[in-house]
Amino acid sequence: MVKFTDRFAVSSWSLHRALGSTYPYTPANNAQPSRQPTYGEGSLELIDLPRQCAEHGVFRLEICSFHLPSRSPGYIAEFRTAAQEAGVKIQTLLVEDGDLSDPDTAQRDAEWMAGWIDTAAALGAGNMRVIAGKAQPTDIALTRAETYLRKLAELTSAAGVRLVVENWFDLLPRPAEVNRVLDALDGKVGLNGDFGNWERDGKYEDLAMIMRRAELCHAKGRYSAAGLDVEDYVRCVELSTAVGYRGPFTLIYDSRYHEDEWSGILEERACITGVLESKNESMPAAGAV
Repeated sequence: MVKFTDRFAVSSWSLHRALGSTYPYTPANNAQPSRQPTYGEGSLELIDLPRQCAEHGVFRLEICSFHLPSRSPGYIAEFRTAAQEAGVKIQTLLVEDGDLSDPDTAQRDAEWMAGWIDTAAALGAGNMRVIAGKAQPTDIALTRAETYLRKLAELTSAAGVRLVVENWFDLLPRPAEVNRVLDALDGKVGLNGDFGNWERDGKYEDLAMIMRRAELCHAKGRYSAAGLDVEDYVRCVELSTAVGYRGPFTLIYDSRYHEDEWSGILEERACITGVLESKNESMPAAGAV
């Protein structure tokens, strides 16, 4: 038996070598992108990933938009059925392009992001994560992003999907900017916290200041030639639970230390499980998805 099953998810990014191919959807071109063997030929089809997750005792899945070989209603329905049959919940659709802070492209990119809402809803995804922005965090850029996020949140809410952003890229470099955006949107947009996006001095203090507000968490382990930095990983999990985070930990493995990506994913899960056992943190937050 795997303990804390509802506390863990896996991202399709963690299997990017097994999947091999990507499909680079972009707001600059609405055409269906051609398959790119970005990470090799691969050994796994995306539609088989829910079954593989269930076989490893992981019952929540996040899907990177560039891993979808098709957005056709038929394929999306087939994928949703595969997930349901495996007992796997589609936690989040990660929309991996666009910039809501760019004065030249924000309108176009917001409309493109809105076009993914039907896909997220058809997949049965509880959440849709978008990129808030890549501009430097000036007041004008932050206000622009907040305006478009507010509009997107209205659309996702109507579709039964929660819109979330992440502490990622230049627009949200510190807790001050993350909290400003969340405050401005008054609960209409949630936060997907990420351990790996702030690798700098003050990392732990910064994470503690945002993880209290997080609804989801990308629990990315730091790997080197020596393997997983257990001290860093445990500290990130401990500070998250200390400030009240009770949502799922999405296991992000992004290393070649383990050639078998599932070995790295399961190592991360075992590490977090040890922390949860020591803290007796067994239940997700009410309403966490």
